[in-house]
Amino acid sequence: MPEITPIATLRTCYTDKFGVPRQPGLVPAAWGIVEFEPAFRRVEAVRGMEEFSHLWLITQFHLVKEEPTSLTVRPPRLGGNERKGVFATRSPFRPNRLTLSVVKLDRVGLEGDKAPRLFVSGVDLVDGTPIFDIKPYIRYADSVPEANSSFADTPPVRVPVLWECPQPPEEVRVIMDQSLALQPQPAYHADNIREYVTEIAGWRVRWAALPDCAKVVACSPFSAP
Repeated sequence: MPEITPIATLRTCYTDKFGVPRQPGLVPAAWGIVEFEPAFRRVEAVRGMEEFSHLWLITQFHLVKEEPTSLTVRPPRLGGNERKGVFATRSPFRPNRLTLSVVKLDRVGLEGDKAPRLFVSGVDLVDGTPIFDIKPYIRYADSVPEANSSFADTPPVRVPVLWECPQPPEEVRVIMDQSLALQPQPAYHADNIREYVTEIAGWRVRWAALPDCAKVVACSPFSAP
Protein backbone atom coordinates (compact mmCIF):
# COMPACT_ATOMS: atom_id res chain seq x y z
CA MET A 1 0.00 0.00 0.00
CA PRO A 2 1.47 3.42 -0.90
CA GLU A 3 2.13 5.79 2.00
CA ILE A 4 0.17 9.02 2.22
CA THR A 5 1.66 12.31 3.30
CA PRO A 6 -0.01 15.46 4.65
CA ILE A 7 -1.12 18.12 2.17
CA ALA A 8 -1.49 20.78 4.86
CA THR A 9 -1.27 21.61 8.56
CA LEU A 10 -4.15 22.95 10.62
CA ARG A 11 -3.35 25.84 12.95
CA THR A 12 -5.99 26.23 15.64
CA CYS A 13 -6.81 28.10 18.84
CA TYR A 14 -6.26 24.88 20.82
CA THR A 15 -2.57 24.55 21.69
CA ASP A 16 -3.35 21.86 24.28
CA LYS A 17 -5.30 18.73 23.33
CA PHE A 18 -7.05 18.77 26.71
CA GLY A 19 -10.14 20.93 26.32
CA VAL A 20 -10.57 20.41 22.58
CA PRO A 21 -14.24 19.76 21.69
CA ARG A 22 -15.06 16.11 21.21
CA GLN A 23 -16.94 16.79 17.97
CA PRO A 24 -16.78 19.48 15.27
CA GLY A 25 -19.22 22.37 15.29
CA LEU A 26 -19.81 22.30 19.06
CA VAL A 27 -17.69 25.43 19.55
CA PRO A 28 -18.61 27.71 16.63
CA ALA A 29 -16.05 30.34 17.71
CA ALA A 30 -13.13 27.88 17.61
CA TRP A 31 -11.01 29.02 14.68
CA GLY A 32 -8.52 27.24 12.47
CA ILE A 33 -6.26 28.08 9.53
CA VAL A 34 -5.36 25.51 6.89
CA GLU A 35 -1.77 26.08 5.73
CA PHE A 36 -0.80 24.03 2.69
CA GLU A 37 2.50 22.25 2.20
CA PRO A 38 4.66 23.89 -0.51
CA ALA A 39 3.80 21.26 -3.12
CA PHE A 40 0.09 22.08 -2.75
CA ARG A 41 0.37 25.79 -2.05
CA ARG A 42 -1.17 26.82 -5.35
CA VAL A 43 -4.19 28.99 -6.01
CA GLU A 44 -5.59 26.60 -8.63
CA ALA A 45 -5.87 23.89 -5.96
CA VAL A 46 -8.63 25.83 -4.17
CA ARG A 47 -10.33 27.41 -7.20
CA GLY A 48 -14.09 27.37 -6.61
CA MET A 49 -13.81 26.44 -2.93
CA GLU A 50 -15.28 29.79 -1.82
CA GLU A 51 -18.59 28.65 -3.33
CA PHE A 52 -18.99 26.09 -0.51
CA SER A 53 -19.92 26.91 3.08
CA HIS A 54 -18.40 23.84 4.77
CA LEU A 55 -15.52 21.44 4.23
CA TRP A 56 -14.55 17.94 5.27
CA LEU A 57 -11.04 17.66 6.71
CA ILE A 58 -9.40 14.23 6.75
CA THR A 59 -6.75 14.43 9.46
CA GLN A 60 -4.80 12.42 12.02
CA PHE A 61 -4.67 12.51 15.83
CA HIS A 62 -0.93 13.14 15.68
CA LEU A 63 -0.48 13.58 19.44
CA VAL A 64 -1.75 10.05 20.13
CA LYS A 65 1.56 8.19 19.98
CA GLU A 66 0.70 4.86 21.55
CA GLU A 67 -0.63 2.06 19.39
CA PRO A 68 -4.05 0.72 20.44
CA THR A 69 -3.81 -2.47 22.47
CA SER A 70 -7.52 -3.19 22.34
CA LEU A 71 -10.27 -2.89 19.76
CA THR A 72 -12.69 -1.60 22.38
CA VAL A 73 -12.82 1.85 24.01
CA ARG A 74 -14.79 3.67 26.71
CA PRO A 75 -16.78 6.56 25.10
CA PRO A 76 -17.08 9.72 27.26
CA ARG A 77 -20.79 9.96 26.38
CA LEU A 78 -21.29 6.71 28.31
CA GLY A 79 -19.46 8.04 31.35
CA GLY A 80 -16.31 6.12 30.52
CA ASN A 81 -17.86 3.04 32.13
CA GLU A 82 -19.01 1.00 29.15
CA ARG A 83 -16.94 -0.50 26.37
CA LYS A 84 -17.81 -0.25 22.68
CA GLY A 85 -16.01 -1.48 19.59
CA VAL A 86 -13.51 1.12 18.40
CA PHE A 87 -15.13 1.22 14.95
CA ALA A 88 -18.48 2.01 16.60
CA THR A 89 -17.00 5.17 18.17
CA ARG A 90 -15.01 8.27 17.26
CA SER A 91 -12.28 7.61 19.79
CA PRO A 92 -8.78 8.91 18.88
CA PHE A 93 -7.30 5.62 20.13
CA ARG A 94 -7.76 3.73 16.89
CA PRO A 95 -5.70 2.14 14.10
CA ASN A 96 -4.02 4.84 11.94
CA ARG A 97 -5.55 7.51 14.25
CA LEU A 98 -7.41 9.03 11.30
CA THR A 99 -10.32 11.40 11.86
CA LEU A 100 -12.97 13.21 9.87
CA SER A 101 -14.20 16.71 10.74
CA VAL A 102 -16.65 19.04 9.05
CA VAL A 103 -15.77 22.72 9.49
CA LYS A 104 -17.26 26.02 8.35
CA LEU A 105 -15.30 27.80 5.64
CA ASP A 106 -15.14 31.46 6.62
CA ARG A 107 -12.94 32.65 3.78
CA VAL A 108 -10.18 31.70 1.35
CA GLY A 109 -7.11 33.84 1.98
CA LEU A 110 -5.16 34.71 -1.15
CA GLU A 111 -2.72 37.18 0.40
CA GLY A 112 0.69 36.62 1.99
CA ASP A 113 3.60 34.22 1.50
CA LYS A 114 1.58 31.22 2.72
CA ALA A 115 -1.37 31.79 0.38
CA PRO A 116 -3.68 30.24 -0.34
CA ARG A 117 -4.88 29.63 3.20
CA LEU A 118 -8.30 28.50 4.39
CA PHE A 119 -9.83 30.23 7.39
CA VAL A 120 -12.30 27.89 9.08
CA SER A 121 -14.29 27.66 12.30
CA GLY A 122 -16.04 25.08 14.46
CA VAL A 123 -12.83 23.04 14.68
CA ASP A 124 -12.34 20.11 17.05
CA LEU A 125 -8.62 19.63 16.47
CA VAL A 126 -5.43 20.68 18.20
CA ASP A 127 -2.88 23.06 16.70
CA GLY A 128 -0.47 21.34 14.31
CA THR A 129 -2.87 18.63 13.15
CA PRO A 130 -1.77 17.15 9.79
CA ILE A 131 -4.38 17.23 7.01
CA PHE A 132 -4.37 14.45 4.42
CA ASP A 133 -7.27 15.60 2.26
CA ILE A 134 -9.97 18.25 1.98
CA LYS A 135 -13.37 17.81 0.36
CA PRO A 136 -16.38 20.14 0.09
CA TYR A 137 -19.41 19.29 2.22
CA ILE A 138 -22.32 18.34 -0.04
CA ARG A 139 -25.64 18.88 1.70
CA TYR A 140 -27.81 16.43 -0.28
CA ALA A 141 -25.27 13.62 0.04
CA ASP A 142 -23.65 14.25 3.44
CA SER A 143 -26.72 15.08 5.53
CA VAL A 144 -28.98 12.22 6.66
CA PRO A 145 -31.66 13.76 8.93
CA GLU A 146 -33.33 10.43 9.69
CA ALA A 147 -30.09 8.72 10.75
CA ASN A 148 -29.89 6.91 14.10
CA SER A 149 -26.77 7.67 16.16
CA SER A 150 -27.04 5.16 19.00
CA PHE A 151 -25.64 6.55 22.30
CA ALA A 152 -24.65 9.85 20.61
CA ASP A 153 -28.08 10.71 19.24
CA THR A 154 -28.45 14.00 21.15
CA PRO A 155 -26.12 16.99 21.60
CA PRO A 156 -23.97 17.08 24.76
CA VAL A 157 -25.29 18.89 27.82
CA ARG A 158 -23.89 22.39 28.27
CA VAL A 159 -23.44 24.10 31.63
CA PRO A 160 -23.10 27.81 32.47
CA VAL A 161 -19.56 29.19 32.78
CA LEU A 162 -18.96 31.32 35.88
CA TRP A 163 -15.96 33.67 35.88
CA GLU A 164 -14.32 34.40 39.24
CA CYS A 165 -11.20 36.06 37.81
CA PRO A 166 -10.33 38.76 35.28
CA GLN A 167 -11.46 37.77 31.80
CA PRO A 168 -9.38 37.62 28.61
CA PRO A 169 -10.30 39.65 25.51
CA GLU A 170 -13.81 39.04 24.20
CA GLU A 171 -12.75 36.98 21.16
CA VAL A 172 -10.85 34.59 23.46
CA ARG A 173 -13.47 34.50 26.20
CA VAL A 174 -16.14 33.40 23.72
CA ILE A 175 -14.04 30.37 22.71
CA MET A 176 -13.40 29.51 26.36
CA ASP A 177 -17.06 29.87 27.30
CA GLN A 178 -18.20 27.63 24.47
CA SER A 179 -15.45 25.07 25.19
CA LEU A 180 -15.81 24.84 28.97
CA ALA A 181 -19.61 24.72 28.76
CA LEU A 182 -19.18 21.29 27.15
CA GLN A 183 -17.47 19.93 30.32
CA PRO A 184 -14.28 18.69 28.62
CA GLN A 185 -12.92 17.03 31.77
CA PRO A 186 -12.78 13.20 31.82
CA ALA A 187 -16.24 11.71 32.15
CA TYR A 188 -15.20 9.50 35.07
CA HIS A 189 -14.15 12.48 37.25
CA ALA A 190 -17.03 13.22 39.59
CA ASP A 191 -15.50 15.32 42.39
CA ASN A 192 -15.98 19.07 42.85
CA ILE A 193 -12.52 19.77 44.30
CA ARG A 194 -10.33 18.91 41.33
CA GLU A 195 -9.28 21.78 39.07
CA TYR A 196 -8.27 21.55 35.42
CA VAL A 197 -5.92 23.59 33.24
CA THR A 198 -5.74 23.98 29.48
CA GLU A 199 -4.40 26.47 26.94
CA ILE A 200 -6.66 28.21 24.44
CA ALA A 201 -5.77 30.95 21.95
CA GLY A 202 -2.63 32.02 23.79
CA TRP A 203 -4.19 31.98 27.26
CA ARG A 204 -3.94 29.46 30.08
CA VAL A 205 -7.26 28.89 31.85
CA ARG A 206 -7.91 27.02 35.10
CA TRP A 207 -11.39 25.92 36.13
CA ALA A 208 -13.34 23.69 38.47
CA ALA A 209 -16.09 21.41 37.15
CA LEU A 210 -19.05 21.84 39.50
CA PRO A 211 -22.32 19.89 39.14
CA ASP A 212 -24.18 22.86 37.70
CA CYS A 213 -21.45 25.02 36.13
CA ALA A 214 -17.82 25.41 35.13
CA LYS A 215 -16.14 27.89 37.48
CA VAL A 216 -13.12 29.69 36.01
CA VAL A 217 -10.69 30.54 38.80
CA ALA A 218 -7.65 31.81 36.87
CA CYS A 219 -6.82 32.98 33.35
CA SER A 220 -3.58 34.51 32.08
CA PRO A 221 -1.67 34.85 28.79
CA PHE A 222 1.24 32.52 28.10
CA SER A 223 4.04 32.35 25.59
CA ALA A 224 3.96 29.24 23.42
CA PRO A 225 7.33 27.48 23.03
